[in-house]
Amino acid sequence: MEVRAVAKNIRRSPQKVRLVVDQVRGRSVQEALAILSLMPQTAARDVYKVVKSAAANAENNFDLDANALYVLRIYVDEAPTLKRFIERSHGRPAPRLRRGSHITAVVEERALS
Repeated sequence: MEVRAVAKNIRRSPQKVRLVVDQVRGRSVQEALAILSLMPQTAARDVYKVVKSAAANAENNFDLDANALYVLRIYVDEAPTLKRFIERSHGRPAPRLRRGSHITAVVEERALS
């Protein structure tokens, strides 16, 4: 059974978050959380929260075994971009795009054989 968790409107660039997400895709939840806790990227904290939330949803809402869970799918979508302007030379405005992300993690129970 697939169980998911979503974090929306995270103020991090999707490009930077995808670099972190690619490291944990397909791994067991315990291994993924260990990797994320040691990564220096600030996006790793946000991904850690989403993976941990998906595991907690599976354990508490669906009575799945926490030790048998693995990250089935994890992906990052683009959130709405905030468009801001800063001054450059001669007082002219220059656009500053503040990008955001939606992080979705899907965990599933792996059949222990």
